Amino acid sequence: MSPERFAGKPAGELISPAENTWCPGCGNFAIQHMMKSAIAELSEEEGIPLENFVLLGGIGCHGKLVDYVNVNSLYGIHGRSIPAATGIRLANPDLRVICHVGDGDIYAEGLDHLIFAAKRNSDITVIVHDNRVYGLTTGQYTPTSPFGFRGRSTPGGITEHPINPLAVMLAAGATHIARGYTKKVRHLKDLFKEAIMHRGFSFIDVLQICATYFNLTDYYNAHTYEMQEGEVDTGRFEGALAKVREWDYDREAPIALGTFYSVEKPVYEEKFQAPIAGRPDRRELVRKVLEEWR
Repeated sequence: MSPERFAGKPAGELISPAENTWCPGCGNFAIQHMMKSAIAELSEEEGIPLENFVLLGGIGCHGKLVDYVNVNSLYGIHGRSIPAATGIRLANPDLRVICHVGDGDIYAEGLDHLIFAAKRNSDITVIVHDNRVYGLTTGQYTPTSPFGFRGRSTPGGITEHPINPLAVMLAAGATHIARGYTKKVRHLKDLFKEAIMHRGFSFIDVLQICATYFNLTDYYNAHTYEMQEGEVDTGRFEGALAKVREWDYDREAPIALGTFYSVEKPVYEEKFQAPIAGRPDRRELVRKVLEEWR
């Protein structure tokens, strides 16, 4: 997209004219508006051009967000937005690449891509809309649904326990791990900004309300709390792991919100560039081709 499309664009115009089809009360509205605000503020505060933000979505209700925020975007198929994101980041290191994915989308079909992107410390941001149910297909269970969950395909209740995605990401090598909640919007926006600015693989699991098929508003309101500064040493693996394990997405326990882990390590894309040193600048070649077609 040309920079002229974004020049002087106020935050309000980052919302596209596409008709919104989410259910009333859906937590995706909060994620959409806080993402828009985070992008607008980072553009102003950090001087990042709006055309340098790229959003990717997967399959599920969450994926519609890329239609509703008016920046460069790409749809991936189920679980496959992350490999597309890493390719985009490799091709253009100036871009801020942000994946919006769902718990069924990325913890089931796309779990392999998620783990390997974390392992490589790819410089992308992954935001999981974790409503703990397949909302788009009307209520089946996902890898984070609690034991006993009754859905369209499991009316008698499931007999397996959920994964703890934060623990999985910590073990996989993610260098920035956080959890947010869609009823705490300002806190959510700050988590988004922090993750986008982190150098390396950033991961946020967002407890997102599905008002139609699995409304956990009362439960989350009663159990979630924002961690205070110094409550967890975000530079220590052991401390982060202990905090991550306080709630396992199943049993009754306080649910911590905030950043659990954040460290600096070599970024995959920067190491990947070494073998092609000395070759012609790809972007300049692409620019020349485009100019010839004008």
